[in-house]
Amino acid sequence: MSDHPPDAGLELLEGSTAIARSAITAGCRFFAGYPMSPFTSLLESMARLLPDSGGVCINAESEIEGVNMALGASAAGARAATGSCGQGIALMQEAIAETALNETPLVIFNMARNQQDYFQCTRGGGWGDYRTLTLAPKDIPEAVKHTQLLFHLADAYRIPTILYGDPLIAQTRIGVRIERLDLPQLPAKDWALDGSRGGTGHSRQVWTWAMGKTTEPGPGPDRHWQAIAEKFERVAAAEQRYESFRVADADTVVVAFGSAAKFTAHVVEELRAGGYRIGHFRPVTLWPFPGEALARATAGARNVLVFELNAGQMIDDVRQHAADRSAVRAIGGVSIHESGLSYGPLLDVPVIRERILAGMSGEPRTGTPVHDLARSLL
Repeated sequence: MSDHPPDAGLELLEGSTAIARSAITAGCRFFAGYPMSPFTSLLESMARLLPDSGGVCINAESEIEGVNMALGASAAGARAATGSCGQGIALMQEAIAETALNETPLVIFNMARNQQDYFQCTRGGGWGDYRTLTLAPKDIPEAVKHTQLLFHLADAYRIPTILYGDPLIAQTRIGVRIERLDLPQLPAKDWALDGSRGGTGHSRQVWTWAMGKTTEPGPGPDRHWQAIAEKFERVAAAEQRYESFRVADADTVVVAFGSAAKFTAHVVEELRAGGYRIGHFRPVTLWPFPGEALARATAGARNVLVFELNAGQMIDDVRQHAADRSAVRAIGGVSIHESGLSYGPLLDVPVIRERILAGMSGEPRTGTPVHDLARSLL
């Protein structure tokens, strides 16, 4: 047992501050971005904290400038990051594609306003054959861990990685512990443009058609892009992450991601206590989507209920991988606060409970009628 009490080392921090400190702990030394709520508080936290660690934070004049500054810092060997909300990241798509195709590691923080950026994070909008490894934390403590993991994975595979947050993660305060994760050793960045070869005639290049080459010709677009595609296949096979519970005997499995999954998981536990055979599945990596795990989790389910706060995006991946495609139904929907900057009324436990019950078929194993259980829980 630990000699420290459970709350030892906990600090009351806003999510953006906790993420910034975790990024700095991971070795991030360059950050650039343009203020756009709810990402603004993360940019402000990096501007306040990064210089004291010997790093640089730049408030860029646009999202396009910010992502390209971060791309340049990464090409020089620094651990670098940028971010915005989905609207700003839409402007970064060309540079994110270049990051992937040039094999330059970069972390992108999407402090999204809602859950409508799923397609953007998992399909992207740039050019060429590339993907962005995306983690969707359910809360601030997990976001702190994911931040360090994403810097590690970006360097390990030389790819862009995304942390998909939201207003709850960016702006909520909670007791959190910032500790360095114990992650495997990475190889030296011998590809970095560090200026050491300037004037020698053997300067490195970081460019799509001449990756890591000096005086000899690069591999050309065909061989290079084939290698990129093969690499993302390896990433897809190796980096699937998920969380599931109560699925072994479940008639109904609820699938949700990000902060919303914390709400749905709470409702699932309450319904279990009421006698329903119901389970919960959360993809932690939105890409690569943990399809095989979802197939196993839904093998015995008559209902696969997808709760997401959008018009239906993750449901495409759920339908592709669920054991019975006909069992998949959407129980979420578009729900945006009047300000346009946060979630609307669907992210509320009584509403979620009502939608899950409406989506279920059959009666609870205890024999309690559906309407009676719903009334008692409401």
